Amino acid sequence: MHEKNIKTIIRKQLKKEYPNWKRLTKKEKRNIAAMVLNEVVKGYDFNQQIDTPEYELLGIEEQKPNSKIMNLEKMAQFIDNHYDSMLFRLKNKTRHSYIKDEELKIIDELLDDDIINKLLSYDGYTPAMRDFFPGTFLRAELLKVIKYPEISYRKFCGDDKRYKGYKENNEYTGTAQKQNRSFIGLSLRKKQMLSHIQLSQFRSGLSFSQLVNLTVYILHQFNQCGFLDDGVIHCVDSTELAVECQQLLATLKIGDKKIRIYDDIDCDCGKRRKKRDKSVYVVGYRLHTLTAINPETGRSFPLISLLSPANHNDSNFLLPLINLGKAMGLDVKLVTADEAYNDGDGALQDETGTHLIRPPSSKVIFPENVDTKTLQVTYDDLCEIPMDYAGTEDQHHEFRCSAEPGECFRLEACPQFRQIPFDNGHFQRIIHGSDEVAKALDIRKNGERPFNLLKKREGLEEVRVRSQHGLLARCTITTMATLLIEIAGTRRKPKQKPKQEQIEFDMAA
Repeated sequence: MHEKNIKTIIRKQLKKEYPNWKRLTKKEKRNIAAMVLNEVVKGYDFNQQIDTPEYELLGIEEQKPNSKIMNLEKMAQFIDNHYDSMLFRLKNKTRHSYIKDEELKIIDELLDDDIINKLLSYDGYTPAMRDFFPGTFLRAELLKVIKYPEISYRKFCGDDKRYKGYKENNEYTGTAQKQNRSFIGLSLRKKQMLSHIQLSQFRSGLSFSQLVNLTVYILHQFNQCGFLDDGVIHCVDSTELAVECQQLLATLKIGDKKIRIYDDIDCDCGKRRKKRDKSVYVVGYRLHTLTAINPETGRSFPLISLLSPANHNDSNFLLPLINLGKAMGLDVKLVTADEAYNDGDGALQDETGTHLIRPPSSKVIFPENVDTKTLQVTYDDLCEIPMDYAGTEDQHHEFRCSAEPGECFRLEACPQFRQIPFDNGHFQRIIHGSDEVAKALDIRKNGERPFNLLKKREGLEEVRVRSQHGLLARCTITTMATLLIEIAGTRRKPKQKPKQEQIEFDMAA
């Protein structure tokens, strides 16, 4: 824990004392990092009690729920008030007529620029203050994710100077690309062009509450379409996002732990999930995502994510992620996750009322006098009558004797009561063995689908963003794009009708 606290102190000091960190040379960064690391460790008291807030130790202090975040109910009210204040609801039919792609046409109808601009505005903001509205940049980001996830921002905006006439004549947002320019909101008569610098500044300028509110806006429409109806099971899982070309500036070993400082101050080195073709370690971040799974269809959708340095244990982010989901108005009652997540101290259920189901750890030994196949509990070695489950109390499962009067000769001498403490095996807060638990564990595998969509289809596999906040903004916009694609439904494979059996008639009869 002390190494996390030291890394937090160093990170905060570098950001405060060197606000122009990105503009420094690698040599300057290396000298500064080594100096600050040595000074902090030299003056650090390893006997002190750590009182640093948990969000800061985990590197997600900027991703904490706050009062500016709107939940689904407030968002619905916000949208209704917006439309009630309008005398006329006008739609730019001319712009919409240039959009021929069915998917883009549906998404264009879903996005209300006035609402987006209100969500992204600030005190004192007026439309005359800028050439482009915030909704224009958001639409450009969404277009890139939905249609061109594999290309760079420079190429998308026409800033790649390797091509002649690269700006106005580029094949993505050039003046001839009327469909894309109409979707973004660029003029078809003027040479209005966006640059990759403007998009980068847009992402970095978005606050965490604005990112969450944009997601809630899309989730409101997602809910209106029936994707978040009752019966949805939630899943929590994570994936690594490697940040390429990171220079290790300074390192120091304390005990069996290492403190590392990279070019990107917020990222760190952690263990990667088992991959056959990749290194065991990854330098970058871990994306912890709350997913909704439809138990009837098995389809899963990403809802919201937290982005943390790669060196932290996944279990630390279970409660912050559920708290964020609750702040957004999501009805999270049951969460299924893998063995990396646990609720050992009961904080998840006590603070949020959410139940966690995870596979039993193979390292946990069965309690004595418990049948390993049926999970039937008896009092001791001499007892042959299985006990009845009585509930939970004070981090324990309670069992009571089920023997009828006269059925057990030890009835008067036996306490007829037994407690089994919670563990990470079969006796978690929800005991394993029931059909409901088995179904929840089986459907958990579907929670990996959103990561395949986000990384493979929507282009998060290669990280070109060099800061935690910028990467979080890109991850959030990518999640929004994934939800919009699901609402549009144009990429779903049509259900094949079962082949009808042909009946042959005997013509001779």
